[in-house]
Amino acid sequence: MPRPLAEFGIAGFGYAFGDDQDVERTAGSYVADPERIIRWGYQTFHRAGDGVTSTALAAEAARDALTRAEVDPADVDLVVLANSELAEYPYWDSSAALARELKIRERQTMLLTEGCACGVTGLGSVAGQLLLQPELGTVLFTAVNRVSEFHRNRMNVNNAVHSDGAVAVVLRRGHDRNEWLATEQFTDSDFCDWFRTDVGGSVTPVPPPGWSSSTAPSGTERVQAHFRKDPRQLEKFSEQLNARVVEVIDRVCRRAGVRRADLARFFYINDPDGIADLATVLDIPLARTNHDLAIEHGHMGAADQLIALGAHLDDGGLNSGDLVALAGISIGMRWYCTLFRV
Repeated sequence: MPRPLAEFGIAGFGYAFGDDQDVERTAGSYVADPERIIRWGYQTFHRAGDGVTSTALAAEAARDALTRAEVDPADVDLVVLANSELAEYPYWDSSAALARELKIRERQTMLLTEGCACGVTGLGSVAGQLLLQPELGTVLFTAVNRVSEFHRNRMNVNNAVHSDGAVAVVLRRGHDRNEWLATEQFTDSDFCDWFRTDVGGSVTPVPPPGWSSSTAPSGTERVQAHFRKDPRQLEKFSEQLNARVVEVIDRVCRRAGVRRADLARFFYINDPDGIADLATVLDIPLARTNHDLAIEHGHMGAADQLIALGAHLDDGGLNSGDLVALAGISIGMRWYCTLFRV
């Protein structure tokens, strides 16, 4: 196996979650047909308190990671924030706000906002920075998802219960455990409008009278409209979704010089049904995925896969040398995968 161009690994994890909420008990307050939500298989999701911002969640996870890795904030060379939801303010750099919360000053920051993908694809961006800047030694990488319930109904975006959580990792150049090997992604730009929120941007900065996220059309409705609700086209596209996940995994394996059959674990976005389908396609036992974590946590946007990796490392479920794929689908539509060697 060839050495990766940028050699770095994860030296520590940290986490932060909103308050636990029971899906079955709360679904009726989000949608008129709660049975549809319950059928997705989630049991619990996390909802941050009204005063808890995305920056606060990210800072809690970052402090946890720095403490576990025994790293002083002053020794961080680059602060990266991957935020899959809206930040607190427009025209505002929330990666700088995170650095301020951690009292990290006069250091580089990077803000990533490519939806659910950025917590995985951002690791490739870090690799690029390490190649360009040999003086960078320690990177704090944080992924956060904190739903803005004014803009989005967390149970009516797609077929997932959206959840509030954050994960942070301390990345160190030359660290030979939990080592980054490669990142791949590609986008089908024809579908870039499917999961957008129509209010709050420059086109419609103020909601029209009567608008509410609780009744606004979901992304799933846009998908169905695109295919004119033709079941054959929808079924074909569903098959294509999974085929492209396999394709991006094969691409990252080729780049890293390994085989898909060598994968020990597969961590996907927290979608129980999607994980089960892909585990079958990839011929990976469900126990070697994040299926159970998805049921427990809900979909935490950009934080899903790194939380799964950290949780399985914490409970001793991974062995030295194991190859782990972090993969998913995001707005764009974007397919992506990052490969780690434990």
